[in-house]
Amino acid sequence: MQTEFSKYIKEQNLCTKSDKILLGISGGIDSVCLFHLFKQEGYQFSVAHCNFQLRGDESDKDELFVKSLAEKHSIPYFSTRFNTEAIAKSEGISIQMAARDLRYDWFREIQNKYDYDHISIAHNSDDIIETFLINLSRGSGIKGFTGIKPKSGNIIRPLLFASRKKIENYISRNGFGYREDSSNASLKYSRNIIRHEVVHLFESINPRFRETMIENIDRLNQVENIYSSVVKQNLSLISEEKNQIKYVNIKKLTQLESTLTYLHELLNPIGFSSTQINDIYKSLNGPSGKKFNSPTHRLIKDRIELIIEEIKSKNLNNYIINSSDEFIENPLFLKITKIENDEQFKLDKNKNIGFFDSEILEFPLTIRKWQNGDYFIPLGMGNLKKLSDFFIDNKFSISDKENTWILESAGKIVWIIGHRIDNRFKITNKTTSILKIELAKK
Repeated sequence: MQTEFSKYIKEQNLCTKSDKILLGISGGIDSVCLFHLFKQEGYQFSVAHCNFQLRGDESDKDELFVKSLAEKHSIPYFSTRFNTEAIAKSEGISIQMAARDLRYDWFREIQNKYDYDHISIAHNSDDIIETFLINLSRGSGIKGFTGIKPKSGNIIRPLLFASRKKIENYISRNGFGYREDSSNASLKYSRNIIRHEVVHLFESINPRFRETMIENIDRLNQVENIYSSVVKQNLSLISEEKNQIKYVNIKKLTQLESTLTYLHELLNPIGFSSTQINDIYKSLNGPSGKKFNSPTHRLIKDRIELIIEEIKSKNLNNYIINSSDEFIENPLFLKITKIENDEQFKLDKNKNIGFFDSEILEFPLTIRKWQNGDYFIPLGMGNLKKLSDFFIDNKFSISDKENTWILESAGKIVWIIGHRIDNRFKITNKTTSILKIELAKK
């Protein structure tokens, strides 16, 4: 097992012994196996454990077990707790999906804070087969049949070479302790039905079913590489992206052979179901204005194009710019510079840059979403104007308005960021100090 582990890491170019690795350890047999293999190979790693508080005392004992394991071997240890059930309910998603998102988000927080090179997860080859069968039962594009990848960005999976049986044998031979998750035996989860019933049924037909499935998935991976290349090329010819919004030309889309297949490849990865995609396909020749939502994205069927954008949660919080800030990262990336108004100063007319009279501004400044009833005085004008009217005059779409941010000083609008500044805060001949705010990419 140790030799195979080392060989697999090298073959897949997953990591090196000089890398810092963060191991996601639940306490179950797979993650404990991963822990000991990394330890025996001499890698630099730390342990991260999530307590999702879904199994009461059992979850707490898992947490204590992982902490004890890390301390016994003098391994740095991180832990956190989530009220997973409440979060899943508030987000309107399944507990399994909430737990997955919470886990990966927290892992990335630790990775960014402490400069880990990789996050290592303990998926094994049985997980590949189970995921394939789950996707087959639910419906999927070809990508859903290509299995779990050994490496996805900074996430590595060094145990994909090993079956669950091989892992059990390794743990048993070495006498390593681990925690058994009682929910793994429950047939209320679809993965467990596949694991305990469906796979065994196939093995009764073909004793080499697991090996055969891995071979099939490897071949599908090669097919998917060719298929994805063609799909990506054709989709790039019929769509464009502006300000994180994708616009798909309907006429060009319908001229593609297998239009429905292209729609599936475009929309399924962002959460649209097969039923929704079929409905969107049927709407292509229909009237404009129809809307479709996935859990993460919204699609608007416009007259000549499909407009696709991510649904951003409605955040009622305001974001603050203090007088000492030189940049902020949320909700936008803004560079903030103080400039003297002298002969060398030149006004840049780029709409993504705002120049303001510093002496008129009152700090802290506030960034917020626009609200009904908002007024401002557009640059060059002398009268108040409703923002809603400004949006209409400038032909803002629904998504344009939803993605617009306002800069405010003491309750007065300073700038419709990226569009128009307020005349009250403009630079004049009397201005001595200028505040430059630039909407920029990181």
